[in-house]
Amino acid sequence: MSQKVDLYDSAYGNYESDGYRLVRIETYGEDLGQTSWVTTEESNEIPQLLDLRLNSSVLEVGCGSGGYALHLAEKLGCRLVGLDINAAGVRNANQLALARGLASRAHFEQCDVSKNLPFDEKTFDAVFSNDVLCHLPGRPEVLGEIFRVLKPGGRMLFSDALVVGGMLSHEEIATRSSIGFYVYSPPGENERLIARAGFCQIRVTDTTDCAARIAQRWHHAREKRKEELVAAEGNINFEGLQRFLSCVQLLTSEKRLLRYLYIASKET
Repeated sequence: MSQKVDLYDSAYGNYESDGYRLVRIETYGEDLGQTSWVTTEESNEIPQLLDLRLNSSVLEVGCGSGGYALHLAEKLGCRLVGLDINAAGVRNANQLALARGLASRAHFEQCDVSKNLPFDEKTFDAVFSNDVLCHLPGRPEVLGEIFRVLKPGGRMLFSDALVVGGMLSHEEIATRSSIGFYVYSPPGENERLIARAGFCQIRVTDTTDCAARIAQRWHHAREKRKEELVAAEGNINFEGLQRFLSCVQLLTSEKRLLRYLYIASKET
């Protein structure tokens, strides 16, 4: 079985290092502190998909190091709250907000988002979550909480890179799951749970090919900087993450694991 390896503590704890910054730029084409399968094109489309405007109140579930949320706050003038369980990521996000003069528009809190969200109902115009819900137990309850905190007419968006599209070996599942807790979904299950939570106007986009490309670029960018990354995270962890990224690339390119983007609305 594959040994557990660390992605998030390494990525957030070494956020400022040139090596990790260059890996992000080579992987995604820009540096927003990413640790997901979201392409730059998808990042650029999210504001339109969520109908974000000046002063929209927005919640990001699983904000990581906060780079994308701060990008939205700066570019669109949104008011954002980011939640993440990783203390290093949240600390980094709040430091970035202060450094960029955005603390009045964006703040970040450490929170287990698989529990009840710490907000009143009908608080946000939009809620989004990039490749995070697959890490959380209790997806029906999580979607119910997102529905609760959305205002009538608000929109929700999330991506899931663990929709099963074909046959998987136990070792492939272990390697794909080596960076943490994961939940795998059969096709159609997310749509059923979204509708059960009360959402309407559900739209689904297949972004599997994009995830395969990101995994390949990420692996290549890390391999080019092996010496620096090994010094930061250790050889065992480095090799474990390379196996993880190779596994993601293989399973998505063969369409045995699929990544879908889901968008839905709360009725007015």
